[in-house]
Amino acid sequence: MAVLAATLALSAVTTAGASTASAAPTAPAAAVTRTVADDPAPPRDDSGAAAPAPTGPAGGTAKATPADPAAPPASSHCTETAAQELGWGAPARESGFDGTTVPPDWHPYGPEPGHNKKGTRTPEAVTVADGAMTISADADGNTGAVSWHPGQKYGRWEACVKSDEGRGGINALLLLWPVAEDFPVGGEVDWMEIMDDSRQKTSFFLHYGPGNDQDYGSVKHDSTQWSAYALEWTPEKITAYVNGKEWYSNTDTDQFPPRPMNMTMQLDYFGNAGGPTAMHMDWARQWALPQSTVATLSLPPGSAATGQPRDFPDRKPRELSEPEQQAQTAMLAREHR
Repeated sequence: MAVLAATLALSAVTTAGASTASAAPTAPAAAVTRTVADDPAPPRDDSGAAAPAPTGPAGGTAKATPADPAAPPASSHCTETAAQELGWGAPARESGFDGTTVPPDWHPYGPEPGHNKKGTRTPEAVTVADGAMTISADADGNTGAVSWHPGQKYGRWEACVKSDEGRGGINALLLLWPVAEDFPVGGEVDWMEIMDDSRQKTSFFLHYGPGNDQDYGSVKHDSTQWSAYALEWTPEKITAYVNGKEWYSNTDTDQFPPRPMNMTMQLDYFGNAGGPTAMHMDWARQWALPQSTVATLSLPPGSAATGQPRDFPDRKPRELSEPEQQAQTAMLAREHR
């Protein structure tokens, strides 16, 4: 894939007098403590003959430069990443989309009602072509979502994505969702939610607690261009990045998810929207931390997922059978670099 330079236009997010975004790399930001009420925003529920060895100036063999294990794929549309900027090393797993089918560890939702029972989430809206996975939406509210399993508690995630402009209430999201399907108690981390039609502003929503309380942040960024959105979740801090630059952080651990989460890509229909529009993913990567624990619940490779677990309990993550676990283990081994 041709490399497209992602544009970055960060503007300061000021919360309680502390800036958490900058146009240039900065020291770690102070914790974001703003609530939705402080900055009103719509709350939501939810890699023949060997080549000759290079030679040095005196004809000796030159020392090979080791490849950066954190570097994105050579064909990546995103060249500036948090993984490289912060030295995250090789990911534990990664997904590219070079085929024509959705990979088996990505699980499309539905068919079922959409977000807040509006529109329809259908697997047909999730497609793979030209090196990207795409979720499409139309004016009738047909759209899609897809989740990546297995999940984990604590870790890092990064994805190269872009979003087409939309009209009136079709939101593009990357998020962490509770594997146990126990929202709101299980939390929700919307680390990229793009609500405005022009896709020039990105929001962060951290949902927590039985009352679905929310912490909020935002950054100005042109998400119609390929962009590397990343999230780091440690026991002490949650931090969001775009193209390697921090724009949100939170150190209030009482607001953190209590259990494992899985990454999800959604194009959510909020009603009265004028499609068509779409969002696209070039690649996704996941890192484990020393403190990470893998979810004991998951979905069998190739199975459907749901955003309506009460209505479709057969699509909820569960303990896998031995053959299903063997299939998942083999799949993950193929993904590991």
